[in-house]
Amino acid sequence: MTSEDRIRGLQKQIAGTDHARELAIDVLFAFQERDGYLTDDGLREAAQLLGVDPMELEEIATFYDFIYREPVGRFVIHVCDGLTCWMFGQESVTDYLCHRLEIAVGETTRDGLFTLLPTACIGHCDRAPAMLINGVAYGPLTPEKIDSILNNLRTAGSPADGETG
Repeated sequence: MTSEDRIRGLQKQIAGTDHARELAIDVLFAFQERDGYLTDDGLREAAQLLGVDPMELEEIATFYDFIYREPVGRFVIHVCDGLTCWMFGQESVTDYLCHRLEIAVGETTRDGLFTLLPTACIGHCDRAPAMLINGVAYGPLTPEKIDSILNNLRTAGSPADGETG
């Protein structure tokens, strides 16, 4: 299903509901998927589709870690900086990724492949320290595992199943 098909499907859902705002996050994700990030035009289109003020959607978009208001790399790495991951070495994971990718947190690599972002919690405390890449969980992380994951992404071009051990 293309992102345009998804948007058309959401239009039908919106037409059949009394509370279109309930679909706001789905609509924002659909426009983000279409454009690579939630552009200003996409935000305005989403607001028009939902019948809400664009500022209402801007407030939602800037609240959620997984809605991007600026361009991101092909692979978005969300490093968990929750308490459990922190206790198991999240800071060293973040430092290692910054060194390995030659970027700071919040930046995208020069080749446009990777964007590194912190996330309050990804819900994988049993795999701490952990990270998500395009929604796929990896952990527990070591420098060797991180190298393997990054090399696989560069070579294969898409995230594989998360590593659990």
